[in-house]
Order: sequence, then structure tokens, then C-alpha cells
Amino acid sequence: MKMQFVVRSVVFCLALSCLILPFTAHAQSQVLGEVKLVGKTKADKTSGVWVDGQYIGYVMELKDDKKLLLMPGEHEIAVRQAGYTDFTKKVVVEPHKKTEVQVVMLKDPRTRLPTVTSLIKLKVTPERAAVFVDDAFAGTVTEFSGVGHGMLVSPGKHRIKIALAGYQAFETEVNLLARQKMTIKTDLLQGSISQAGTSIKQE
Repeated sequence: MKMQFVVRSVVFCLALSCLILPFTAHAQSQVLGEVKLVGKTKADKTSGVWVDGQYIGYVMELKDDKKLLLMPGEHEIAVRQAGYTDFTKKVVVEPHKKTEVQVVMLKDPRTRLPTVTSLIKLKVTPERAAVFVDDAFAGTVTEFSGVGHGMLVSPGKHRIKIALAGYQAFETEVNLLARQKMTIKTDLLQGSISQAGTSIKQE
């Protein structure tokens, strides 16, 4: 009799958990609001996105299963691209509502490309990871991968860091000759958000 009671209790608890979990997920989706980032130019669409100081990806990918869902309240959106001034905007997210933000990236007049360059190509996964050169955001792996793509830098020593939340950051130092070409190959290892390093956090 006692064993029968225990079995019935376990079955009841399992059944109750099946009801609670979907309800919790549904309730959470009802609380969150969506921020949709819209860009017209290639620079707009390929720029990196930070929300409240945390890098989350690039503009063009933040849709469908990667759409940007945030808790209600005020959030700061920062969009960055090498050679462009930062685009920043504060948005107030409402529960179960969509807020659209038009991203407009403007060229930074202070940017000067070196007359003599070297080329770094990347073969890295995930391709949505952020790339930093000498601690400055340069773009995403996608921009510097594949035929006809690469990152132009001045000859000499540079610190390269590739980071993405949920993965261990990859860091290396290169010393390039003028007009030298090189390829960096690596696969980021999964880890906790803290292992992505401070570069993907904007203070």
C-alpha cells in the first residue's frame, strides 16, 4: 500500500512537471519583447551588435530563431563596424511587442588606411564570432572568410582575438611583413559566457 502511494506520487509529480514547464516557457515568451534591427547598406547589415554592453551577433543574423528578445524595460543598443562611428540608441521594450530600430552606419572621417598593408584571412567557427585587432572591434569572422575576403592590417605585430558569448576566446599574436598573407584557422571551444573574455563586453 505504501509502495503504491509512492508510485502514484511520482507519476503525479511527473505529470505536473510536464504541465508546468510548457506553461513557464509560454509565460516567458509572453513577457519578452522583440527588438528588430533594420539596415539598408552592407555596412549596416554586417555590423556587430551589443545589448547593454554584451556582444550578441551581427545585424543581419538577428532574425527568425535568432531574433532579439529582451526583458521589458530600457536597453542600450550599440552597433559597431571598423571604419565607422558607433551607432547607439536607447530603446524601451514593452512585453510581447516589437520595436524596430533603423541602423545607419556613418563612415568615421578619422579612419586612415595604411598605404602598405598585409592580409589576414580567417577560417574559424562559429563564423558569427567577433574579431578584435589590438583590442579594437574589426568585424565578424564571416567578413574575413572565403574567396576574395580578408582583413587588411598594417605590417608589424598585432594581437588578434576572436570571441563569442558561450565559447572560450581564441587569442594569438602575429608579426606580418609588408604585403604578407596569412590564414588563421581555429574552432572556438564551447564554454561559459565568462570565458569569452572582456572584449565582447562594452564598458
